[in-house]
Amino acid sequence: MFSVTVRDHMMIAHSFRGEVFGPAQQLHGATFLVDATFRRAELDADGIVVDIARASDELKAIVGQFNLHNLDDEPTLKGVNTTTEVLAKVIADRLAERASAGELGEGGRELAGITVTLHESHIAWASYERSL
Repeated sequence: MFSVTVRDHMMIAHSFRGEVFGPAQQLHGATFLVDATFRRAELDADGIVVDIARASDELKAIVGQFNLHNLDDEPTLKGVNTTTEVLAKVIADRLAERASAGELGEGGRELAGITVTLHESHIAWASYERSL
């Protein structure tokens, strides 16, 4: 399996519901390093997994929807605990939609999967992996 990874970042504010989150139930900020990995079994006719520039642009557009926002106020995330794991899935699903729509070029339609990893720090991160 071949893969290509692009990276961006976002700074968000949010709060959590539930005693398990302790002080994080209060509004707080987080900065995430966001990696999106695109996979396919065979390279396309140009010898690539997907156009890196397009993949970067699409990741930046999706991350930009959240950057410098309070996620508690985002209509599509209303009532959702926006944990690192949940955000990784949201971003992966949005990238999958864009790949299917041809926004990553024709090669994007042939991807086998996408993995999104959000790094909370140098010692903690979470990922969501999905097949296409």
